[in-house]
Amino acid sequence: MTVVKDSGARAIMPPFGDEHEQLRETVARFVAAEIAPHVDEWEAAREFPRELYRRCAELGFLGLKFPEAYGGQGGTHLHDAVWVEELAHSGGSGGVAAGLNAHTSIAMPAIFNFGSEEQKQRWLVPGIAGEKIGALGITEPGAGSDVASIATTAKRQGDAYIVNGAKTFITNGVRADFLVCACKTTEEGGHGGISFLVLEREMPGYEVAAKLEKMGWHSSDTGELAFTDVEVPAENLLGEENGGFKLIMANFAWERLVMSIGAVGAMRRLIETTVAYALDREAFGHPIGKFQAIRHQIAEMATEAEAARAQTYDALRLFHEGRDCIKEVSISKLLTQRTALRIADQSLQIHGGYGYMREYGIERAVRDARLGPIGGGTDEIMKEIIGKTMGL
Repeated sequence: MTVVKDSGARAIMPPFGDEHEQLRETVARFVAAEIAPHVDEWEAAREFPRELYRRCAELGFLGLKFPEAYGGQGGTHLHDAVWVEELAHSGGSGGVAAGLNAHTSIAMPAIFNFGSEEQKQRWLVPGIAGEKIGALGITEPGAGSDVASIATTAKRQGDAYIVNGAKTFITNGVRADFLVCACKTTEEGGHGGISFLVLEREMPGYEVAAKLEKMGWHSSDTGELAFTDVEVPAENLLGEENGGFKLIMANFAWERLVMSIGAVGAMRRLIETTVAYALDREAFGHPIGKFQAIRHQIAEMATEAEAARAQTYDALRLFHEGRDCIKEVSISKLLTQRTALRIADQSLQIHGGYGYMREYGIERAVRDARLGPIGGGTDEIMKEIIGKTMGL
């Protein structure tokens, strides 16, 4: 099936410029040629090859927003946003995008923003080169959106911390070489008693307890981790002791923007695929896209997607300018995840039974989109944040 693109040239929308659009074309060509053809195979295998990190590193995609001194490209978050959107748009796999972006956009920024020079050399440099894979460990069996209630402990003993506890739903958790891990460093824990330690896979007592089977994101590995008296050198403390809650909040803004931007790309793909199908599939002697009900449904999908894109790009612009944007980012996260799921479901309805065929990828898109309203902060948490920024 030939995918029909939007008519005419794609208009450049702020905050992007010509340089970003050139990067978009480069990423789209790479993803279409080297990722998209293998998605079904990787979904069935329940992981994509580790070599993909190295390949993306060779092309500079893992270090777009990091300084050249660390092996990066010296770009900004806008360059990274282009990568995230096109990976979702041209790749069609939430799992592949999750695995790559959990490393580049969630784990490594914490090292870059809060790590010492020595820590950056140990984890950021090989991370940008695709030699080491990172993950972020916050969610636990008994603590998800309420990050202040995490129970994993890190007790100082001389020049080390002794870590005990567990993490779950950790993207890249099975294959990660290093884990940026949130721990309680006071008895009380809470907002003022959380610290981040970088745990390494080979440390005694660090165990991958399970590789989790999921409804969606099949090609990403999601792990449950267990820590039993893991001795972590004090030099692996990231930032200040008991200052981890600020790190979590700082990281959440970009993580939620990444999810929003990825949803924008996924919605573009869904609409293009659905338009092509509607023009190709016939019923009662006519392409189904010629029927008013189908036309109107696709028009609604396009309208919702465009509104979500505009909101997300505005939040990205504010973030890029260093302005306070917690409200706008939260609105984007809430809006895009709901909208992507709704558009995926509408696309499946239009495709009918064909939506379950691998040729179109619609069934996978529906499953992948369901994580959106939960991961990175649930819809309910986003509403709480938005309400509080309004003085409620």
